[in-house]
Amino acid sequence: MNIPQDLRYTKEHEWVRIDGDIATVGITDYAQGELGDIVFIEVDTVGETIAAEEVFGTIEAVKTVSDMFAPLAGEVLEFNEALEDAPEAVNSDPYGEGWIVKLKLEDPEAASQLLSAEDYEALVG
Repeated sequence: MNIPQDLRYTKEHEWVRIDGDIATVGITDYAQGELGDIVFIEVDTVGETIAAEEVFGTIEAVKTVSDMFAPLAGEVLEFNEALEDAPEAVNSDPYGEGWIVKLKLEDPEAASQLLSAEDYEALVG
């Protein structure tokens, strides 16, 4: 299982890459493995300001549909539109081409509350 050291993580199996006040968000390698083949991703919150832990979209796999929760409060700036045609990128490259949304953070310092790679690795064991 791949858990990049330079990212932050949530207990809901999302990863966060912070660049100033912009957070790129996706689901972890562990999460995509548990979900199986991803067939559809819906994000209808672009342009909205959402609270931490608020649902920002859904991810659909062959066997299930799961909500995705904002790891931090902010405005949903962008959805990775490449996933509309190729949602399987989340399976094949969850930390790269499979990113899901970008948020403009209300409080970039709040990212320090997220799990480190070591903490996330302990969570998923």
